[in-house]
Amino acid sequence: MSGSDLLTRSVLADQVKEWLLEAILNGSYPPDSRIVETAVAKELGTSQAPVREALRGLEALGIVEIAPFRGARVRRLEPAELLEAYVVRSTIEVLGARLAMARLTDDDIAGLLAIGEQMQHAADSCDGRALAIVDAGLHERIMQLAGNRTLLRVWRSLEPLSRTYITLVGPGSDPQWIAGLHDPILDAIRVRDTDGVVHAIESHFEEIRDWLAGHLAEVVEQQAAGPPASRTP
Repeated sequence: MSGSDLLTRSVLADQVKEWLLEAILNGSYPPDSRIVETAVAKELGTSQAPVREALRGLEALGIVEIAPFRGARVRRLEPAELLEAYVVRSTIEVLGARLAMARLTDDDIAGLLAIGEQMQHAADSCDGRALAIVDAGLHERIMQLAGNRTLLRVWRSLEPLSRTYITLVGPGSDPQWIAGLHDPILDAIRVRDTDGVVHAIESHFEEIRDWLAGHLAEVVEQQAAGPPASRTP
């Protein structure tokens, strides 16, 4: 295989990976569901090789698991793993925010505030999926503006874990609350207050972790209680 063929396959695998990730995030592939290589290849009009490579990439991100003779399945994330991911994300995003604040132009600030307006619009429309996408977009843009490719790469390895869960439970959460969590971050960015941004991001993740811990505890309690007993007519 020539170098150009390898490059083409690598690019195609990245495209398949992004397609699969979006399908997982939007609920098309719920937790524990199988991802069949042949079916994905047929739907996308490609061979199985880039699909297989894409699935390995998603396995490295912790989004899917691949077992011999059983194929790939979407992982059901453990509560402790989700909470741990938010602890690490908070630390990474604080560093990213400090780096970004030293580099922000007026246009960068205007762009971030515009994303905030999009988030509020999604919240007002009660569009949970759009809200999750814009939410992720705001955090990613801050990380991009940090100008550190290694930091961005590490952040991207964790963000799908968080967004997968938030997207799936979105209908059970308050969109105005989610949008409002970002107001202190945007307010501090608006006035170029680096310490204010850091404090707002730390508070942002603490509040989300508290909410997640409570929600997950309720889920575990409901699972332990089992389905409600049926009534005899």
